[in-house]
Amino acid sequence: MTPPSASATASAPVAVEAPSLATAAPRSSARRRFAWLQAAPLATVFAVFFLAPLALIAMVSFWQATDYELIPALTAQSYLDIFSGCGGDGSCVMLSTYLSTLKFSLLTWAITALLGFAVAYFLAFHVRSTLMQTVLFILCTVPFWTSNVIRMISWIPLLGRNGLVNDALLATGLASQPQEWLLFSDFAVVLAFVHLYTMFMIVPIFNSMIRIDRALLEAARDNGASPWQTVVHVVLPLSKTGLIIGSIFVIALVMGDFVTVGVMGGQQIASVGKVIQVQANVLQFPAAAANAIVLLAVVLLMIVALTRLVDLRKEL
Repeated sequence: MTPPSASATASAPVAVEAPSLATAAPRSSARRRFAWLQAAPLATVFAVFFLAPLALIAMVSFWQATDYELIPALTAQSYLDIFSGCGGDGSCVMLSTYLSTLKFSLLTWAITALLGFAVAYFLAFHVRSTLMQTVLFILCTVPFWTSNVIRMISWIPLLGRNGLVNDALLATGLASQPQEWLLFSDFAVVLAFVHLYTMFMIVPIFNSMIRIDRALLEAARDNGASPWQTVVHVVLPLSKTGLIIGSIFVIALVMGDFVTVGVMGGQQIASVGKVIQVQANVLQFPAAAANAIVLLAVVLLMIVALTRLVDLRKEL
């Protein structure tokens, strides 16, 4: 018998066994079950420690309260008190409180965004050594090793009526009397917020800037762009993801803060977080829960508006 020729062997079709649908379907189902098993622990923690407490807060917000007890009766009176709490003189206490909190949040966001962008730009593009970048980051994080309250209280000897700043102003003749607005004022509250939360803006912006291809900066300079034009048209758009993430951190922290407002405002400045604290202390839990739900809704709306500016999933 003569063996088949090489050409006949090369031209003969090769049979490839394709996986059948019967075997592919169980594999896909097994992968989905395994993925659900992987996500189950984190989902359980999320449900127990976030969704369940949030559901309880929402439920309590529809209860009634007296000076002595909570009445689990379905009512929207707590929400009506928030949205219709205007006096006869036309002053809406809760509305002004929400606007005051929003004012603190926007002022702090604007200042921390400018400071955070400037510091991150310096670290990313002017500090060449990775070791020096690490050292500077450690120096920035050293204050975070202490309590927030301690860092806030440290401003009192500086800004008080007999503090170092007023003593310097009086000694140099820049002021004829101590400046009362330096402490227990809106200025002091915003200053403390900037001090506490600027680092939350620096880190995400720096992480975005450090990934920018330096060739893009060279190309901008070669095309005649000034340093300012390079920052505006190249660095800023490519750092937008970090700026949005930092903004979410700062806005969420400031909107819910009540300790800073109480300490630096001298218990004289209202914020939504402070109102919730006072209501909880006097056992008005339905009113406190309703304010917490409304505050959460406001913060979520602001976060959604920020995330519409950039697709964080795609960028990260």
